[in-house]
Amino acid sequence: MIHIHEEAARCLLCADAPCSKACRNADPARAIRAVRFGNEAIASQWLAGAGEAELEAAEKACIHYDRPVRIREIAGALPVSSRPSEARGEISLAIDFCGIRCENPFFLASSAVCTNYEMVARAFDAGWAGVFYKTICMQDIREVSPRFDAVYESGHKGDFYGFRNMEQLSENPVDVDFDILKRLKQNYPTKVVVASIMGQTEDEWIRLAKMAEDAGCDAVELNFSCPQMRETGMGCDVGQDPELVTFFTAFVKRSVKIPVIPKMTPNIAHICEPAMGAYAGGADAISAINTIKSVTLGEGSEVNGCQTGSGYSGRAVKPIALRHILAMVKNPVMRNLQYSGIGGIETWRDALEFIQLGCRNVQVCTAVMQYGYRIIDDMILGMQNYMAGRGISDIASLVGELLPIFYLPHDLDRDTIVFPRIDREVCIGCGRCYTSCSDGGHQAISFGEDRKPRVNGSKCVGCLLCRLVCPTGAISPAKRIAKMNTI
Repeated sequence: MIHIHEEAARCLLCADAPCSKACRNADPARAIRAVRFGNEAIASQWLAGAGEAELEAAEKACIHYDRPVRIREIAGALPVSSRPSEARGEISLAIDFCGIRCENPFFLASSAVCTNYEMVARAFDAGWAGVFYKTICMQDIREVSPRFDAVYESGHKGDFYGFRNMEQLSENPVDVDFDILKRLKQNYPTKVVVASIMGQTEDEWIRLAKMAEDAGCDAVELNFSCPQMRETGMGCDVGQDPELVTFFTAFVKRSVKIPVIPKMTPNIAHICEPAMGAYAGGADAISAINTIKSVTLGEGSEVNGCQTGSGYSGRAVKPIALRHILAMVKNPVMRNLQYSGIGGIETWRDALEFIQLGCRNVQVCTAVMQYGYRIIDDMILGMQNYMAGRGISDIASLVGELLPIFYLPHDLDRDTIVFPRIDREVCIGCGRCYTSCSDGGHQAISFGEDRKPRVNGSKCVGCLLCRLVCPTGAISPAKRIAKMNTI
C-alpha cells in the first residue's frame, strides 16, 4: 500500500497547480497539501467529487521533475473525513493576548514575510490573525546578497528543514513603515498589528514606541534578539544583558499605554535571566525565540567569497524554542506574563505544542517563506479538527495544559521499563533496528536468515532507539513493567 505521507512529500506544492486545473470536481493539490501539513484525516473532502478518469487526468498534468505524484493511490488510501466541515467551522479559535482579542492564534513573525502593506494585506485576507511587522529602526539598513542559505534532507531540494539568514531589519524609511502600519490597522480593524522596533539609545526606543502607538498599533515588540546586527549595542547584544533589557523595557513601558512585548534571544545559556529583566521592566508578554547563531557552508552561504555566522531557523529549531519557552513559563516569578511562541512552526501540530506549553499565540516565518501564506488554511482547519475531536470549544483551555507533566530529570521514574514490541505483519525485514541497536545501542536485537528481528530481553534496556529508526512503524512500546532486581 502507498505511504501517503511519503508520496505527498514528493509534491512540489505548485502555484496554480496543473493537477487541480485538470479537475473539474476536485482539488488534488489542496488534498495533498492537507496531507503535507498534518490534515490527512480531512484531506479526502477535496477529492470527494472526482472519478477515476479525472484523477488520472490530474496525474498526467503533474509537472514533477521526476515522475508524477501518484494522486489516484493517495486518494484511495486517504481516510474518509470523520467530521463534517460544518461542525469544525463552528469551533472558534479566538483568544485574548495582552487584553487584545485575536481571531486565532496564528501571526506572522517579524521578518521578510511582512515588509510592506501589500504583503500583510494578502496575509490578512488569507486568514492570519495578526502581524509582528518587520523590525523598524532609525539606522540605515543595507543588506548583503545573497543572504539566505538552507540545510536540506537528502534528495529533497526545495524542502529545507533548516534555514539560515543574514537579513537584518526593515530597509524602509521609518515614516513609511509607520504609515503602512497605520493603514493596515485602519483597513483591517479586527486584525492585530504589532510594531517590532529596535533602538540603539533610550531616546530611539522611546521615539519608535511612541510612533507605533500614534500609528494605532495594538502593541509594540522590542527586538532584543536579532543575531546579525552590524552595529554594536543592538539586537542580541542587548538581549544578552539583563540590565539593559530591564532599562529599555522600562523606558518604553513608561512612554506608551499599549502592551510592551520584549523578544528574547536564544543565544544565551539561561533565557530566564534576560526574561526576568523584561519582567522587572514591566513587560506585558514575551516573544521567543529569535534565530539561533549558526554557520552553514552550503551553496548560498558565501557573500562575494566571504563567510559569516548568522541566524538559524526552520523546523530544526523547534525543540530548542520549546525548551526556552518551558524554562520561562515554569519560572514562578514570571507566571503572570503571557508568551508568544516562535521557532520551527509549520503545522497546526507544531503550534499546538507551543500553546500546550503556555503560549497564547504563535509566530510563523520560515514556513511562510517556503510555502506561502496559504499554510494558514491547514493551521486553522487542523486546530479546529483537533479541538472537535477532543470536544473542546475554547482554545484558551489548551494553554499550558502539558506543564503539569514536566519534571526535572532527577524526578523521573527510573524503576520501570518499557520493552519494544515488533509487529511482524508490518515489519519488512530491512534490519535498521538491528544495525542501530548493534552499533548504537545495547546489542539486544538479533537478525536471522528470515530477516525478522528478535529482541533479547536480558540485554534490552528499553531505550526504544529501534522504534525511532524503524521506517514502517512496526515497533511500538509494550506495557510498562517494573525493572528486575539484579542485585
